[in-house]
Amino acid sequence: MQEKILIVDDEHEIADLVELFLNNEGYKVFKFYSAQDALACIEKIELDLAILDVMLPGISGFELCRKIREKYTYPVVMLTAKEEEIDKITGLTLGADDYMTKPFRPLELVARVKAQLRRYKKYNPSYTMDAEESVIAHSGLVMDVKTHQCFLDERPIALTPTEFSILRILLEQKGNVVSAQELFQTIWQDEYYNKSNNTITVHIRHLREKMNDTVENPKYIKTIWGVGYKIEA
Repeated sequence: MQEKILIVDDEHEIADLVELFLNNEGYKVFKFYSAQDALACIEKIELDLAILDVMLPGISGFELCRKIREKYTYPVVMLTAKEEEIDKITGLTLGADDYMTKPFRPLELVARVKAQLRRYKKYNPSYTMDAEESVIAHSGLVMDVKTHQCFLDERPIALTPTEFSILRILLEQKGNVVSAQELFQTIWQDEYYNKSNNTITVHIRHLREKMNDTVENPKYIKTIWGVGYKIEA
C-alpha cells in the first residue's frame, strides 16, 4: 500500500525538496504552502503522516496540528527554523510525534518518516494483522492494541501514536525499568540518542497528565531517577 504523506510548508524550496525525496521513496505526497489550503485535504484524504512547518501564514503549524489531533491519530512531524525549547515542548504537547529543526538533511527527515510509519503500522488497528496479546490490563488501565484504544477506569483516554507506543512498551515491560534511551531507540528506530534530548520526558509528562498521575506519588508511571521509567508489577 502506498502511504500518503501531507507536507505543509510556506517555503516553496523546502516543500518541493521534501516532496522530491519522499516521491523517490515511493510515497504519495500531498503538498501545500499554507495550512488553509491543506485543511480540505486533511478532511478528504486518508493520510498516513503529516509534516508541518511551525511558522505558516494565517493558521500556524501548531494550530493545524491541534486540528488534526481532534480527529486523527496518524503521526505528525513538526518543522521549525527556531531552536527554542518552548517550540518543541508546545508541538509535542499539542500531539506532535517528532520534531526537526531547520536546516535539516532531507535524508534524515526521510529516515524519521520511515520510523514513524513503521511504528504507526505496528500499533494502528488498520495495519495490525494478529490479535496476539491484543489487550493489556493493569490496575484499572486497559489498553486494546488491536483497536488502538486505551481506557482508565472505563473512561477513554485519547493518546497520540507516540504516547500509545510508550505506554504499551512500559506495560509490556511491567516490573522492569525502561530507559529513555531504550524508549527513544525502540520507537524511532534511531540509534543516535543524546542525553540532553528530552523528547521522551515531554511525552511521559503528557501521559501522566492524561492519566491523572503524578511524579511525587505515581500510581502508574514511576520515574527511577538516573535510570528510566517503570510500571510496577
